[in-house]
Amino acid sequence: MQLRYAFRVYPDAGQRIALARAFGCARVVFNDAVRAREDARKAGRPFQTAAVLSRTLITEAKRTVERSWLGEVSAVVLQQSLRDAETAYRNFFASLKGTRKGPKVRAPRFKSRKDARQSIRFTANARWNITDSGRLCLPKIGAVKVKWSRTLPTIPTSVTVIKDAAGRYFASFVVDTDSAVDRARMPETDHTVGIDFGLTHFAVLSDGTKIDSPRFLRRAEKKLKKAQRELSRKQKGSKNRAKARLKVARAHAKVADTRREFHHQLSTKLISENQGIAVEDLSVAGLARTRLAKSVHDAGWSTFVGMLKYKAERYGRALVTIGRFESTSQTCSTCGVKDGPKPLNVREWTCTACGTVHDRDHNAALNVKQAAGLAASACGAPVRPGAIPAQREETGSHGLPTDARAA
Repeated sequence: MQLRYAFRVYPDAGQRIALARAFGCARVVFNDAVRAREDARKAGRPFQTAAVLSRTLITEAKRTVERSWLGEVSAVVLQQSLRDAETAYRNFFASLKGTRKGPKVRAPRFKSRKDARQSIRFTANARWNITDSGRLCLPKIGAVKVKWSRTLPTIPTSVTVIKDAAGRYFASFVVDTDSAVDRARMPETDHTVGIDFGLTHFAVLSDGTKIDSPRFLRRAEKKLKKAQRELSRKQKGSKNRAKARLKVARAHAKVADTRREFHHQLSTKLISENQGIAVEDLSVAGLARTRLAKSVHDAGWSTFVGMLKYKAERYGRALVTIGRFESTSQTCSTCGVKDGPKPLNVREWTCTACGTVHDRDHNAALNVKQAAGLAASACGAPVRPGAIPAQREETGSHGLPTDARAA
């Protein structure tokens, strides 16, 4: 399967100028492709293919005075920008036909130099490489310093250089992992677990373990409010406003980074200790329309479940998702009698049929495990993984690397 490994990079002043030039050229080519296809649609002309756009917007455009500066960056960057436009249109048309899962996707829009995220992509054709000293050598940019937090398991197939809203630069490598090697690193186990998500506790496991909710956004609200107030008082277009905007962006980035690290550590721990994991399909979009919206988004359940999915696929575990309409909080996990709905302030209740006193969240986690069919495997029967689609967009987990700088 394919995974992404992201590392912080530190370009010098000249390399930052070169990266800004590459970001701008890629953005111009993307916007030219969108404009060309929109003009063709309004004029009633046939839909232009990617080959035609590549010839007119890159090859022929470099020979003109208006677009001669496109030759200052790698041609692979421009070709990949056209491919991104092609993918955006393909997703848009698939969404119109109803063949694409998820919410409706709108038509591609023009990119702006003020966008919070700028990125360029280099494939193997660009002849980028990692030097013996550990620097990332990019064509027409130079050897960029990389902070290697872990080693790559295999040789990467492409690298994407990203600049986020906080002004930080990252190099995101795409690697193909060997499923047999990954599964050998985590031997099979007989343990299974059901997970009940909540706001009082981030998760309650069927074995009784309660994981506190870190509430990263709530803890940083005071600092964020102060930074936002300072930003709102700055004059638009001034350098002080740009500095204040960076301060706000860095505060938000710190919250997102700490939440992501918490999700990675917890998901890796659960995957390594359990052969089967059961979770509930929560309607996060529906919960986000209630008064609990901020707390729901702060918890990040969808991101956490996404990490469980691709890590279960990578390491040969089974992840079972039960329906959201299962009455896990209303059913007695001991006798199976449905005791009826209960308000959220009721954290403990006694079953009217068997008299068992239940902790609301622990009982729900047990019911999630039973509804997924994993409870019968707790006696020692092995749990085999099913066909679970891998999430390629997620960042690769912290594994056990093989060789330093394998690339």
